[in-house]
Amino acid sequence: MRKTAVIVALSLIWLSGCRRGPARTNEVVAASVGKAPLNPGDSAWEQAPEYLARLLPQDLVDPRLMKPSTPEVLVRSLTNGTDIAFRLQWVDPVANDAPGAGTFVDGCAVQVPKKIEPSAPDPQMGQAGKPVEVAFWRADWQASVNGRGDTIRDLYPNASIDHYPFEAKSLEAGSAAAKEMAMRYAPAWAMGNRRVGPRETPVEDMVAEGPGTLAPAASTTSRGQGVRTKDGWRVVIVRKLPEGLAPKVRTQVAFAVWEGSAQEAGARKMRTGWIPLAVREAK
Repeated sequence: MRKTAVIVALSLIWLSGCRRGPARTNEVVAASVGKAPLNPGDSAWEQAPEYLARLLPQDLVDPRLMKPSTPEVLVRSLTNGTDIAFRLQWVDPVANDAPGAGTFVDGCAVQVPKKIEPSAPDPQMGQAGKPVEVAFWRADWQASVNGRGDTIRDLYPNASIDHYPFEAKSLEAGSAAAKEMAMRYAPAWAMGNRRVGPRETPVEDMVAEGPGTLAPAASTTSRGQGVRTKDGWRVVIVRKLPEGLAPKVRTQVAFAVWEGSAQEAGARKMRTGWIPLAVREAK
């Protein structure tokens, strides 16, 4: 019996030593690297501990989501001391990346308090006087960045189109007159709606001070890149390191996921509460 117990113990030690990658943690820990990678497949991600974030239905404010969809998201984080990168990975068998009337797209977001304070703001978009910052990624924006066109012909290849005035032969392609005419047929774009038209980045920075107050930030400095995996999405969001976050100072982070095939949009999403966010001291 004693010999058997020793063999079992040695086997467990050997198996634990053969595990690939860092062990999972009870908080999100950003490992220090020379450069915060944007590529979800970068080998640097193997240096980051993995956190399993359990997602909750958004059942606090309207429009509520009462039916659970995405149960969890795997999170890793890296920092170069200036930026901090988060890689979110979750299962979603259907890719929803096409915009259109009555359609919903996949997405995810990272939220942090604007200021590091002893008491964190409410995790549901912050609260008055205690704002939060949100970096929001969408699958249709990613498809646009990847090169998919934004015209009816690009989005609906089987559509039949007779004629667009801004494509008239009398207008020189790319001329100021052609661009002005095209703007007349893109009212949202003409009004400065940043969520439509061709994209240079699949991420938008936003701010909020409570439910119903979410609005675009003055500018977007965050970056992102999402790729399909065999069973879902793997998305990297890189944003500036929260001011004051250091090896001996913690803050909070929260995550959200939207599943287009479950008709999730806006407040209808799966989300987490606050999760401690720490920075690992560089070795």
